[in-house]
Amino acid sequence: MKKTLITNGYFIFNNEGKSWIKGHMVIEDNRITYIGEQIPEPKESYENIIDGTNKLYMPGLVNSHGHAAMSLLRGYGDDLALQVWLEEKMWPMEAKFTSQDVKWGSLLSIVEMIKGGTTTIVDMYDHMNEVAQAIELSGMRGVLTRGVIGLCPPDVQTAKLQEAMEFAKNWHGQAGGRITTMMSPHAPYTCPPDYIERIVQAAHDLNLPIHTHMSETKREVQTNVDQYGLRPVAHLEKIGVFSRPTLVAHGVHLTDEEIDILQKYDVRVSHNPGSNLKLASGVARVPELLRAGVKVSLGTDGAASNNNLDMFEEMRLAALIHKGVSGDPLAVPAAEALRLGTKMGAESVWLEDVGELSPGMKADFIALDIDQPHFMPKTDFVSHIVYSASAKDVVDVCVDGNWIVRNGECLTLDEEKIKREFEHSFEKLIG
Repeated sequence: MKKTLITNGYFIFNNEGKSWIKGHMVIEDNRITYIGEQIPEPKESYENIIDGTNKLYMPGLVNSHGHAAMSLLRGYGDDLALQVWLEEKMWPMEAKFTSQDVKWGSLLSIVEMIKGGTTTIVDMYDHMNEVAQAIELSGMRGVLTRGVIGLCPPDVQTAKLQEAMEFAKNWHGQAGGRITTMMSPHAPYTCPPDYIERIVQAAHDLNLPIHTHMSETKREVQTNVDQYGLRPVAHLEKIGVFSRPTLVAHGVHLTDEEIDILQKYDVRVSHNPGSNLKLASGVARVPELLRAGVKVSLGTDGAASNNNLDMFEEMRLAALIHKGVSGDPLAVPAAEALRLGTKMGAESVWLEDVGELSPGMKADFIALDIDQPHFMPKTDFVSHIVYSASAKDVVDVCVDGNWIVRNGECLTLDEEKIKREFEHSFEKLIG
């Protein structure tokens, strides 16, 4: 069993009231076995010793909702409302995407994410075999699903559902367990109720969770009422979606009653503050969700609606906007925002052994360079992570005990080749 010792670092470690310590961490194979102020064994006991001086080690970030290949549409169709953005800009361009476009768009996003400290992503898209292969190659963790839009003839619906099921079966548990899968009706407004019921049955048959967009805009909610006589939460409850473990993206427009329903079924909510603000969708009721006991995580959404994939920015937005909207400086404290991006994010996608630095957890962690003015003084590193740090501060990334970024350089992916091929894909799309 290979043992690695990281010495003289600062570690985010919630233990006995402390949020961080200066000390040492031991990794054996793919798990953390020790964090403390003293080195537990003589240095001769370790195969690998890493000097952590001037580094802050923290859990890897969990991005719980995204569409990685949409990096190809970054900056294309900005400053528009959601439905206009989708129907007039995104969907016509996405219809041109080939599997190779999805490959290079996803790889570019993965480079951006892992270099920025994201170690786990949720991705919903088409051509998902390409995404899964990219995740496998990168060394990061992925919770992946073939998103299904049901606005098509019955035979096409059936083909899409079959493809989604095959993808989920083939990739669940692959890449040494780093890849898990879900089933995903895109949204109540893009999938007829009977089609969603078929997807729910598939999720039961495969024993998988469900991921869907829900209640992102006021217009979406009203459309649901006009079409089905119910708001989205009651509609999804009625057609059985919540009979499976469920993660919904956005959940911006929720009533108290709807929050109670989500809590009743243990539905998890991916809060995407940057995307929701940019598309003027609104501000989700995150403090109320948390008080009700609903698990809330953070997501960037795609790079076409954000427009970066910086999870530090999402933590900061989550901490700030709810203060501003509520007038309560304690609405989402820094420590809570950090949990949303790490431990609660992992729990929201049914990963129980990642998301925090503590003995027994998987070795999914990142290191920030804190020998910089915006990390000084060394008062409260949790505060500094949420209010001062950015993706550009990340220098090292480890997933499942394997280093995938060291000194800011990708070890698993050819970044220069990916950028070249990405540009080639983009030029073909707009040509």
